[in-house]
Amino acid sequence: MSYLDKHSDVILWSSEEFCIAYRSPIDGKVHRYFPDFWVKKKNRDGKINIAVLEVKPKAQCKPPLMELRKKHPRRFINQVKTYGINEAKWRAADSFCKDRNWDFKLITEDNLGV
Repeated sequence: MSYLDKHSDVILWSSEEFCIAYRSPIDGKVHRYFPDFWVKKKNRDGKINIAVLEVKPKAQCKPPLMELRKKHPRRFINQVKTYGINEAKWRAADSFCKDRNWDFKLITEDNLGV
């Protein structure tokens, strides 16, 4: 958040200000997803862009390892559920943003330099 406050190209930003409906692959019901950040910024060419940002650990951004299935079945099932829900949220967010000519970006520790 400090980065957004200090970055000279950021015009406006907010955190978890709106929700996006998505259908959970776990229960089949529609749920509400609150993306982490909404950012309005000026690009290098002077154009204004809006992006929706979601910050997640890299481990939650890829499917669980199949090797866990036999060694740690409970952990594997939890990871499958988490990844499935995250993927449904991200598809809904991407579609929501495309409808508005916004960008949707998934941010991990790699992007943050952590």
